[in-house]
Amino acid sequence: MNAPTLGTEPTTTATGPERSAHEPLLEIEDLTVGYRVGGTERLAVRGLSLTVHAGETVAVVGESGSGKSTTAHAVNGMLPANARVLGGRVGFAGRDVLGLSPAGLRRLRGAEIALVPQDPGSSLNPTTRVGRQVAETLRVHRLAGRRAALDRAVELLARVGIDRPELRARQFPHELSGGMRQRVLIATALAAGPRLLIADEPTSALDATVSRRVLDHLAALRAEHGIALLLITHDLAMAAERADRIVVLRDGRLVEQGPARELVTAPRHPYTRALLADTPSLRGRRLVTATDRAPAPAEAPLLRVRGLVKEFGRAADGSRLRAVDQVGFDLARGRTLGVLGESGSGKSTTARILLGLERPDAGSVELDGTELTTLRGAGLRAARRRLQIVQQNPYASLDPRYTVARIIAEPLRAHRIGDRREQATRVAETLAAVALPAELADRRPRELSGGQRQRVAIARALVLRPEVVVCDEPVSALDVTVQAQILDLLTRLQRELGVAYVFISHDLAVVRQISDEVLVMRRGGVLEHGPAEELFERPGHPYTRELLASVAAPFPDVPGATPQTSPPAPGASPEPTSPPPAATESETAP
Repeated sequence: MNAPTLGTEPTTTATGPERSAHEPLLEIEDLTVGYRVGGTERLAVRGLSLTVHAGETVAVVGESGSGKSTTAHAVNGMLPANARVLGGRVGFAGRDVLGLSPAGLRRLRGAEIALVPQDPGSSLNPTTRVGRQVAETLRVHRLAGRRAALDRAVELLARVGIDRPELRARQFPHELSGGMRQRVLIATALAAGPRLLIADEPTSALDATVSRRVLDHLAALRAEHGIALLLITHDLAMAAERADRIVVLRDGRLVEQGPARELVTAPRHPYTRALLADTPSLRGRRLVTATDRAPAPAEAPLLRVRGLVKEFGRAADGSRLRAVDQVGFDLARGRTLGVLGESGSGKSTTARILLGLERPDAGSVELDGTELTTLRGAGLRAARRRLQIVQQNPYASLDPRYTVARIIAEPLRAHRIGDRREQATRVAETLAAVALPAELADRRPRELSGGQRQRVAIARALVLRPEVVVCDEPVSALDVTVQAQILDLLTRLQRELGVAYVFISHDLAVVRQISDEVLVMRRGGVLEHGPAEELFERPGHPYTRELLASVAAPFPDVPGATPQTSPPAPGASPEPTSPPPAATESETAP
């Protein structure tokens, strides 16, 4: 059997009654879902009703814990074991999803309703090559034989913007960058030509240019083939730009819904107005100014980086691939350097070199006059007290067995700082500094919200009182309200403690908010470096201008917005006219 054309309906058809063109494809009525936690039932979704028609994009927006993902999983019949549907109905193409047998759900998933999950790290099989994982949906639903499915997988990888798809199809997930892994999930979801695509934060790990390319592609599929899109996101700007309608959830309840333009330009509910106020934009608030923290003219930089080079593996022609290529910058005390770049640009490899987790092939890293790249043993250990990291995913970086108090105290124990009483005092002081209540000290990460876990990660980084903190995508997994809180927190701690930040992100609006200076990277090298306000107002490099043009800004009459780009015409290719950039080794793990 031949594989379907991307975006066409699969061979499976609705078994329900004849459908009117005006009837919704997806209809949720009075849905209530609860989780059994510690012997009690906690409601995650409370009486939710919404519809999605064929060819329509509906965005569900809300903060962490608002019930967005629970709704998505209920539609797909993929609620966890401790979740129960307590009431309501989920209808899809005339069928009651909640009443389907396990076999019926298996036939539905992938073929007619597909899910793009948020975290590719936990959603892809680390032991199976990427191409086989994409092809699996076609094989499971008997839409293609083994060879045809693998060929189709390569086509799908190319369509979602992955360069050298034949090579990538033979690689394992750990050999791809985070952004590439996210695109693999999107290709897998599209493989069988579903009628409804549920995208749960599909671009939260992607840079602006790749995000726009992927969303353009989804828009083209919708226009060409009538695919419906249920977009789960905390990015209200992106939802307003991409959706026909927006549904706003809070605490499991629908607080407001309406056409995207109407909801963004004239929000009725205070919570929607708060979300809009917290959404970062290229014309919104800045948390720092060019003058309020200017260093003294004679002050030497705290961190001095020169000529960093890091090579991994070999290209097809036998040449070494450079993940980092002649990167250099200065960072003064109490200031923030924002590092921008697309997935695979070398940002994280540069961070690992700064932290002593990778050794450069060339170049130097000086911290207050001390060369770090040549340190070994006790000297390197001592230097690591002065440089700490806040990672992207606090749930993955915090030990689930430990309490909050022990997590924060662990660096003190590792460096043998103080006795138990002194460590407890330092932990309590650090908890207060990151605005976490003392009663959370005895909880474990699973008992905290996403924002609370990130505050714990920040507390752990600060408990040693470092001089430099590397923040590697510290807010990309957080909703806009929590993002705003964390950025305010980092700015306040910087003023109080004098700590310097290297703030790595693919989110231009976030970098603009918090950075004094900005470094733009691509293919391992530095394209542009300068004061944040100047770079965002007058970008010098064409790539920087392209990044800025890719930031979601839906309507010209919305504060902070820029004119919306026209959606692709039916049948038009959403891909850029130029070929995708050649991969750098930072896109492939060593």
